[in-house]
This record gives sequence, C-alpha cells and structure tokens, in this order.
Amino acid sequence: MKRPLQMKTQEPDFTELYTKAFPAVAAFVAKMGGDMDLARDIFQDALIIYYEQVFTAGQKPERSPEAYLYGISRHLWHRETRTASRHTPLQDAPKVTEESEQPSAHKLMLLLQTAGQKCLDLLQGFYYQKQSIQEIQQEFGYSSVRSATVQKFKCLEKVRSEVQQKSLQYEDFLA
Repeated sequence: MKRPLQMKTQEPDFTELYTKAFPAVAAFVAKMGGDMDLARDIFQDALIIYYEQVFTAGQKPERSPEAYLYGISRHLWHRETRTASRHTPLQDAPKVTEESEQPSAHKLMLLLQTAGQKCLDLLQGFYYQKQSIQEIQQEFGYSSVRSATVQKFKCLEKVRSEVQQKSLQYEDFLA
C-alpha cells in the first residue's frame, strides 16, 4: 500500500532572513526619506507576505529569498508613500479663512488694466457679469461670435504675458 507523498515545507528561519535582507531594505527606506521604524514596519509586512506566498500558497520565488523580500519591501514602500501623499494630517493642513483666500480685487484690476480698457471691459463682462459670448459680440460690435471669442482669447493672452513678465504667482493676489 502506497502512502500519499506529503510535501515537506521547511519553515523559514525568520532570524536569518532578517539579518540577511533587512539591512538592504533599511538602506532603501532611509535613501527614500523614511526612518528606521517605517523600515521595520515595511519589512515585517514583507515577511508576512513572503511567508503567505511561499509557504502557504506554495509559490517559489524566482530569486533568492533576500531579493524577493527586498522587492516586496520596495513595492510596500511605494504604496505607503503613494497613500501617505493623498492624506494630510488635519493638524498639518494650512488654516484657511474666508478672507485669506479671497484674491484682492484691486490687485486684479490693476493687472487687467494693463491689457487696455476694451480688454478690461470684455473680460469683466464675460467673467464677472457672466455675459455669454453672443452678448459680448453684440455689445462690442464684433462681426461674429468667432471674432468675439478670438478677441477674448487675445485679451487673456495679454494678461497672461503680463503675469509671466512680472513672474507673478497666485499668492501675489491674495489680500
């Protein structure tokens, strides 16, 4: 009577894996701006994934266990930084008040006036008074809607070039 073959899986020596693979992972995390605690957390997670994939699921790593752990750790690091970049702790978030985020109307007007009075009137009509391009065409006497659109674009380009020449930023317009 034949006995079924039992697959012997050798349990990993975590101490050996830790001493061989952790220094490379710690160096990588430090190089990428992380600290030792984060390196330990990532490596512990990598060890668990390694154990689950190799000894529970039966997958064989194509490379050495150290290289496999290093690859898992790199992947976990990138996922950690991607997730962390999406979430800013509330205490680190900048304090926003209504008045601090309102652009200064006076500073904006000075900039718009550099494009000329006709451009100022056109842009005010379109953006502040919410006039349609057809209304602007009629009010300013353009021959077609296309002409009004082109003129609006030219006015915007004048303002943009002025902003670029003066190297202005959004913060320059805050009161």
